[in-house]
Amino acid sequence: MRRPTLEAVAARAGVSRSTVSRVVNGQPTVTPDIRDVVMRAVDELGYVPNGAARNLVTQRTDSVALVVSESPNRLLSDDPTFATVIRAASLELEAAGRQAVLLLTGSSDSHARVEKYIAGGYVDGVMLVSSHGADLLPVALTRLRVPAVSYGRPTVPVAMPYVDNDNVSGAADAVRHLLERGRRRIATIAGPLDTIGGQDRLTGYRDVLRDSDRRSIVAVGDFTRESGAVAMRQLLADDPDLDAVFAANDLMAIGAMRALRLAGRRIPDDVAVVGYDDIEAAGYTDPPLTTVHSPHAEQAAATVRLLLNLFEEGRADSVIMPTKLVVRHSS
Repeated sequence: MRRPTLEAVAARAGVSRSTVSRVVNGQPTVTPDIRDVVMRAVDELGYVPNGAARNLVTQRTDSVALVVSESPNRLLSDDPTFATVIRAASLELEAAGRQAVLLLTGSSDSHARVEKYIAGGYVDGVMLVSSHGADLLPVALTRLRVPAVSYGRPTVPVAMPYVDNDNVSGAADAVRHLLERGRRRIATIAGPLDTIGGQDRLTGYRDVLRDSDRRSIVAVGDFTRESGAVAMRQLLADDPDLDAVFAANDLMAIGAMRALRLAGRRIPDDVAVVGYDDIEAAGYTDPPLTTVHSPHAEQAAATVRLLLNLFEEGRADSVIMPTKLVVRHSS
């Protein structure tokens, strides 16, 4: 069955082709009576506007790229954060009448393909997620003058608006909580130091210990459960008398808790544990995990709104969202 054409709608409505085009493209230069006649013909014929042709006229695709700087394996791992961010951003875009296009840049080849795709004008703008190290994509987007925002502060100095949570303050709250509970040898399992989250949470941890004249005890993980277990074993070997650990995300904290149990340490009696993110699993660990609540869904939605504001007004201001310590039984 042939797809109904613009000409067929014009013939059914008894108007010109250009009038039908103005109606389906939402232009206001058509009287309400004519608009009703055209839309009735559209419904009767089941006409669907040609998106590519309409885009040539409007210079809009109504699509936004969600660019995640991770490999497919990392994206599909047991870390629920990515799913939360993508779902919240997609829902916010849908509410605004726009389509999310998911693009992964976990390798140099995929990075080049994504940059070429964006440069080709297939999307109206970009939301960057999970930037690592000297990621050149923010610089490339600035050079291409593509409207772009970042979920989280970019890892490179670039004039790109972003929405982040207060990583430094959240980590500091976690460490102060442990000090208030009488803990004196507080270690941390830092996140990857090529990420802003990893860097800032380590800064918050170190700031509080420095102010209380205590030394830092640091191991580095990669935000996975396995790396948390490995780092915890390293910390115990380096300092068997430690009595608390702050992990830079909940998955590493869960891994650390398993390593502590296997080492015969009771939680929180021997070693208190605090995580970061407040994923759903944090409330179901044994004991339930004290953690810093990071508003990932709200942050993702706010990042989309920042991009929409950039579309409408040509400028947008970065936002830092507060965190909240959720005290459970692991500390």
